Amino acid sequence: MTTRIDTRFAALKKQGRAALVTFITAGDPDFDTSLAILQGLPKAGADVIEIGMPFTDPMADGPAIQASSLRALANGQNMKKTLKLVREFRKTDKETPIVLMGYFNPIYIYGVEAFVTDAKKAGADGLIVVDLPPEHDDELCLPAMKAGLNFIRLATPTTDEARLPRVLTNTSGFVYYVSVLGITGTKAPNLKDVAAKVKRIKAHTTLPVAVGFGVKTAEQAKTIAANADGVVVGSAIVNAVRDTLNKKGEATAKTKKAVLTLVGDIAKGVRAAAAR
Repeated sequence: MTTRIDTRFAALKKQGRAALVTFITAGDPDFDTSLAILQGLPKAGADVIEIGMPFTDPMADGPAIQASSLRALANGQNMKKTLKLVREFRKTDKETPIVLMGYFNPIYIYGVEAFVTDAKKAGADGLIVVDLPPEHDDELCLPAMKAGLNFIRLATPTTDEARLPRVLTNTSGFVYYVSVLGITGTKAPNLKDVAAKVKRIKAHTTLPVAVGFGVKTAEQAKTIAANADGVVVGSAIVNAVRDTLNKKGEATAKTKKAVLTLVGDIAKGVRAAAAR
């Protein structure tokens, strides 16, 4: 089954450029603002959108995304509302791929079978669940694949030649290469090292390879886009939300504009790589 993710990466390959993959946290700082941002992302330059499923203990995420999850949860965001966010987005956008990203606990509580059915029905295209290794594929990966969802796996700087084939088993859509050790948004990637690691992953798979963790500027995005199939930006976007909130932690007139301006700037960097 061909998904929107497959279609989008194939189209961009023909254009000779990498994808800009953007991350927002569902319901941050509130449902309506996150929906408005989500709806504006494709026009700003996002090719694929990751939506974070808020969780109280996001262990792989740095302070920025942790705080965004807590803001969302404090404003009543839950899994049903996250799926509603996808449904609302699909009313006006039938083509931009949506990836739900997060942790297994909220999915387990929702019910795996119900979740994959409802996520697909809402209009999601793929999942990234960072705390489910390949050894637990029967928990979610295989049911997701059966429902027609891509299951996107993370590879890291410590994923060696022995481990990489296992990581790539049942992976589809794209491979997400985590460019730094540690949590999200706390370090800048070593751009020379990233190019070598992407090349190594590509020797094992025909899937697109997108690079994330620590990408904050158009220049970084441009350099990574020259060697990868996608550039993932998350913490920088979440920080753009945070930096525009009022003293009560509420959205202001600047919030949506700040995010979309940042995405537009980084999108220019990604596209500039193809022009070189």
